[in-house]
Amino acid sequence: MPARCSRSSSRGGEGVGAEAVPRDERDVQVLIEAHMERMLGVRLLVSEYSTGSVHGGRIDSLGLDENGSPVIVEYKRGTDAGVINQGLFYLSWLMDHRAEFGHLVRDRIGAAAADQVLWSAPRLIFLAGDFTRYDVHAVREHRRSIDLVRYRYFGTEHVGLETVASVTGLAAVPGAARRSASQVARACTADGVMAELAVAVDEVLLGLGDGITRVQRKQYWAYRRLRNFACVCPPQQTKLLVYLKADPKQLDLVPGFTRDVTGLGHHGTGTLELQLRAERDLERARDLFRLCYAEA
Repeated sequence: MPARCSRSSSRGGEGVGAEAVPRDERDVQVLIEAHMERMLGVRLLVSEYSTGSVHGGRIDSLGLDENGSPVIVEYKRGTDAGVINQGLFYLSWLMDHRAEFGHLVRDRIGAAAADQVLWSAPRLIFLAGDFTRYDVHAVREHRRSIDLVRYRYFGTEHVGLETVASVTGLAAVPGAARRSASQVARACTADGVMAELAVAVDEVLLGLGDGITRVQRKQYWAYRRLRNFACVCPPQQTKLLVYLKADPKQLDLVPGFTRDVTGLGHHGTGTLELQLRAERDLERARDLFRLCYAEA
């Protein structure tokens, strides 16, 4: 679903302050950076970051996503096909300068975040008014996590984001993700029923549509399109906890099945907690999974 802004910028219906609809690419960068966490699920670290005199480059936006993955955001000007290669060059630079990035995270966010940077899944996000079929083909040739995101103006008061292509990197191949889910599930619980339920949830979430990436952290598994839409914690003895990005206040909560965890500490992202204890709970959860996937 597109992200909209009207004198505000939002995604999935949430309004945030914005003074005007952007008129050119630079204005788009300013707008996105002002609301990057809400629109892209990325926390901005720095804008126009210099890669030094040797490399002679300047990264448009450098950030950290919800799962701790480093993110480079580049804003495409016109139809310059070289921007994708430029982004890949910056990504290689970033992987060679992990300590520098770690210091940046520590200074801007804190030592805890810097210690948990997920270097196995760095990301590139390209934003542009449009992309060609050659752009889409080019990103699919690279075994990196790359998103092509198109922005559109709607009249004079709205701008939207649409994912044109999303390619997962080596760390998130769907088949490997399924196998990993099974292994982790069985290692985390002695209850075979809960292990099987964890694998079933994993398959349902990955099967919701195209462009889904599964990111594994020690405390949870995140499922995202451009942003996280679901997080699954390792199974407990009698239940499996799933956290969704849905507004609990818009739902009829069912005791023992759904819970509002707004403001409560938990692993992963999302304010709606699902407690799954059996296959029938997974069936009840499918519509909520689809809703959150569509909004991501």
